[in-house]
Amino acid sequence: MTNYGTIPTSSAATGGGSSSSPFSNLAYISRAAKDRIRDGLGTLRPWKSMLDFRSLGLPGTLADAIARLKTNSAYFRMNYAVIVLGILFLSLLWHPISLIVFIAAMAGWLFLYFLRDEPLVVFGRLIGDQAVLVGLSVLTVALLLLTDVLWNTVGSLLVGAVVVVAHGVVRKTEDLFLDEEETAGFLAGGGGGGGRSSS
Repeated sequence: MTNYGTIPTSSAATGGGSSSSPFSNLAYISRAAKDRIRDGLGTLRPWKSMLDFRSLGLPGTLADAIARLKTNSAYFRMNYAVIVLGILFLSLLWHPISLIVFIAAMAGWLFLYFLRDEPLVVFGRLIGDQAVLVGLSVLTVALLLLTDVLWNTVGSLLVGAVVVVAHGVVRKTEDLFLDEEETAGFLAGGGGGGGRSSS
């Protein structure tokens, strides 16, 4: 007898009282991981708005340039992290051991920064987004320096910093809208641990 279109009950799903199959558990974990990755990467700002040529222009004064850099850093911080990590990845293509270390560090980036949807708490203390970003950056660079690619790593990080600063200064900020808690958390260097919203 077939049961097409019926919803299994808990006793039917577990096979009459036996434990559930490992394949269904694996499928659940895989589906949950895919959903989490999709949701986490959804917090990136749209690349189209980041690279909109109508929003580019030179600042009038140094104060205007610094204000633009601060605002764009807060608004596009996930995009900037992806850009710098992408440049670092491309520079490591000819160093396989360093690339393996970098991929392991990327796993840490994914789970501790990009895909985290709640504040990070370590030993009962709330760790803000900016502290996690700095900590992961220092850890990634330290691990890569242990694999003897000092100048390659430094050069790619400098290129990434130049790209980020150049975009941050040249990108106009009139059309960017930050949440108040997002702005306060990033600019003050404080909390906002789970303050990334998918807007």
